Amino acid sequence: MNTVADLFGNKVFDDRVMKATLSAKVYNSLKKTIDEGAYLDNSVANAVATAMKDWAVQNGATHYTHWFQPLTGITAEKHDSFISPSPDGGVIMEFSGKELIKGEPDASSFPSGGLRATFEARGYTAWDPTSYAFIKGKTLCIPTAFCSYGGEALDKKTPLLRSMEALNKQALRIIRLFGNDTVKCVKTSVGPEQEYFLIDREMYNQRKDLVFTGRTLFGAKPPKGQEMDDHYFGFIKPRVEAYMEDLNQELWKLGILAKTEHNEVAPAQHELAPIYTTTNIATDHNQLTMEIMQKVAAKHGLVCLLHEKPFARVNGSGKHNNWSLTTDTGVNLLSPGETPYENAQFLLFLCAVIKAVDDYQDLLRISVAAAGNDHRLGANEAPPAVVSMFIGDELNAILEAIETDTPYNAAEKTQMKLGVNVLPKFTRDTTDRNRTSPFAFTGNKFEFRMLGSSNSIACANIMLNAAVAESLKIYADRLEKAEDFETALHEMIRKTIKDHKRIIFNGNGYDDAWIKEATEKRGLLNYRTTADCIPRLLDQKNVDMLTAHKVFSEAELKSRCEITLDNYCKTILIEANTMVEMARREIAPAVEAYIKELAKTAALKKSVSDEVSVVYENTLIKELSVLTERIFLTAGDLENTLLTVEQHDNVIDESAVIRDTLLVKMNELRVPCDEAETLTAKKYWPFPTYGDLLFGVR
Repeated sequence: MNTVADLFGNKVFDDRVMKATLSAKVYNSLKKTIDEGAYLDNSVANAVATAMKDWAVQNGATHYTHWFQPLTGITAEKHDSFISPSPDGGVIMEFSGKELIKGEPDASSFPSGGLRATFEARGYTAWDPTSYAFIKGKTLCIPTAFCSYGGEALDKKTPLLRSMEALNKQALRIIRLFGNDTVKCVKTSVGPEQEYFLIDREMYNQRKDLVFTGRTLFGAKPPKGQEMDDHYFGFIKPRVEAYMEDLNQELWKLGILAKTEHNEVAPAQHELAPIYTTTNIATDHNQLTMEIMQKVAAKHGLVCLLHEKPFARVNGSGKHNNWSLTTDTGVNLLSPGETPYENAQFLLFLCAVIKAVDDYQDLLRISVAAAGNDHRLGANEAPPAVVSMFIGDELNAILEAIETDTPYNAAEKTQMKLGVNVLPKFTRDTTDRNRTSPFAFTGNKFEFRMLGSSNSIACANIMLNAAVAESLKIYADRLEKAEDFETALHEMIRKTIKDHKRIIFNGNGYDDAWIKEATEKRGLLNYRTTADCIPRLLDQKNVDMLTAHKVFSEAELKSRCEITLDNYCKTILIEANTMVEMARREIAPAVEAYIKELAKTAALKKSVSDEVSVVYENTLIKELSVLTERIFLTAGDLENTLLTVEQHDNVIDESAVIRDTLLVKMNELRVPCDEAETLTAKKYWPFPTYGDLLFGVR
């Protein structure tokens, strides 16, 4: 049996393989491209392509694909075989540098948000050498960027790479000011924690709402949910444990650093967390992780649900984006060190993040916007839609001392004494954890907790990288011109604290009083829905910043605004149509059938004796008859509302009507349907209930 060390990365054309298969000259040239962004010579590309093809074929691959991330939220691939005809009528296996570097998929059916007409079909994929190629099934997958014929980015990788370059450029300027000339680059690292639900596939197939939308649109509260807090970190059921074991093995083969697995708060909910890696690679890996999760689940007769809110009244699923800044020399720029008060470089980078989050809180909210995540944000299970930062007591005290020019008295580290001699003593962390904060400092990194479980982490990291790059640029512009660096540095840190302390909140983010304080006293933004926040992407300050750092063009921003709102509208329209169909074709007929059975029973009882009571049957018949009428009427109202929504040509207007009217009508239809479930005999109910779904995997 292979060890984990033998298994790990055996499907990846990684640094180990490149060293073994490329000449020293080619390898060194490619590494310079990967590490420093140097130009890639065609001769190097040809050598890499040959080695990559030979390695892939030896490992069972017959095809290759340019693997990319269009604006659909999932990945895309078109497979081509390695075969080429030979003069003797046979075939040879070929793969050139040209085929490695560039592909030409039909781009006409991918979202473009008006960047091109439908008939303008040409698009290009371009090899991203910073992310390793890998084998999936029988196909060599080459991570690529995706752009239109005119050069506009049609994917999530391209602006992510641009944002990483922008942040690197500005961070190096700051580092040079501190006298460090050895650092060549600064990269962001990310570790995205991934939450998900596992349910039985047979039950899943019986529910049209899950099949069509990924979430339940109906479902009465079961006798037990998550009230007992007994699922979190609890015993992992054998069927789930077998799934997790297979999932780990498949992820490890692809070089994905799957590290932690456990039960989450809600029944049937779980989490997987990886070790940190460079943001670009972490984004690729997270997209792969979501895909592999679903494939492995199918092998176990399960379905992996990645929707942010698949069940009402229990916690939804998020994705915590743990973000840090690291130099190529291995220094974490967000590590406070032993004496953070004396670490001026750390404090400046900390202030850059504080300023960025305050100045561009709207962009951070926009980066996690989706119809599914709207159900989750603001509930007592996830951060509110208001963006704020948690930095802990020690850092807060340090910043206050700097702002007021008063001495800072460092508190001694507390040794934890647990009262049992055999247990080891350890030092308590200087900050607690705040799971209610959208953006929390956790020792040497920030945890952005607003992402939904199905979100691509690219979006959040694009905005975070760009916003921090802007803060660093402002700092560098001023400090490079300063006559006295030390004085200017101290004043800049102090001014940042004074100007942006409103974004810092170390309390309970779930408290309604905080939302009132945040919006009314502090002036923070509260965009509750996708329809509220997405149009703000085109606010002039956002356009100016993102275009100045060349993360997006103005046309690309307009397209993303259009695409995101269009996706929001389509998602909810599909849900509404599914509700109408389920209510009319499944729920109402099931209730009517049970009413008929009750009437037969009552008639039979009366035929035996007029003295026999039929109160039970008659009461139920009356209650269920009222409910079926309500179901019929509210389904009709919802259908009529759908017709009015579809009359809007402007996607901003359409999204507003959906938010204000359609969602209300959907909730109105759900109420009588869920009530009918509680009164209808189980054998008549047409699909599995919440109790079945949440507790059906043993």
